[in-house]
Amino acid sequence: MEDKRCALVTGGNRGIGVKICRQLASNGVDVILTSRNESRGVEATEKLNISGLRNVIFHQLDINDPSSIALSVKFVETRFGKLDILINNAGELGVIFIDDKEFKARGGFVQLVDENAHLLTNIVKEPYQLGEKCLKTNYYATKTVTESFIPLLQLSKSARIVNVTSVFGDLYWFHNEKLKQELHDIDNLTEGRIDEIIQMFLMDFKAANLQKNGWPLTTSAYKVSKAMLNAYTRLMARKYENIMVNCVHPGYVITEMTSQTGFITEEEGAKGPVMAALLPDNGPSGAYFDRTQMAPFLSTDAPFK
Repeated sequence: MEDKRCALVTGGNRGIGVKICRQLASNGVDVILTSRNESRGVEATEKLNISGLRNVIFHQLDINDPSSIALSVKFVETRFGKLDILINNAGELGVIFIDDKEFKARGGFVQLVDENAHLLTNIVKEPYQLGEKCLKTNYYATKTVTESFIPLLQLSKSARIVNVTSVFGDLYWFHNEKLKQELHDIDNLTEGRIDEIIQMFLMDFKAANLQKNGWPLTTSAYKVSKAMLNAYTRLMARKYENIMVNCVHPGYVITEMTSQTGFITEEEGAKGPVMAALLPDNGPSGAYFDRTQMAPFLSTDAPFK
């Protein structure tokens, strides 16, 4: 009899994260729900347990804390001996809503395109410090978590890594054609070059040179962080042929992170990441899914939907 599969979900205490935990558990997977906030994580886990999903347990994990990551790895190793599924869901938006009411009235995130940048100064603000934190969390912390769990994932017969990304990670949003093509050329891209590109962005962000050098102008750090995560996903898929690594845009979900704007529910948003986590062994690796459908990393038209 095949061993029961186990999954770890970061940022699992609310929003899409907790729905991912619910759907995985409903599919018979043992789920480790993790969150930075212990009390909220325990509460979310208890609610799932009470609903009949006894195969969900909690473990505290702050993805920006290397010692917390190490403790989580040790916990999974001791409790399960391996990890079958890692879903990197935790993330930061990197923006402040100055006028939440106006943000919602104008259509929420649909309006955050560069043509509207001059209209958004009194609605959304992107401080440099938040942008830096966004990249640290969405790219670097996610990368550290992933690489810390690789040894346990390699012990699985059907390992899966799912990186929850965004339609804002589409290279369409970059205006520097050379950089856009460089990020798309996965055969020649390296992790070292991704680091260099991030540092270039942060320098231009701090110096207010985003438009001059062709970076996204709205939700800039978030778009760059998710584009880098997408590129990293493809590199990991090439590096680890025995692990299926994909990224998924869950859709524009009505959740706390989107200030309760969006087109679909949290339950619907969880379907894409769960689908990628449960792909058959002959499924794709290094792919990008827009909800449950494969999509390009570089769209020719505005990809927001």
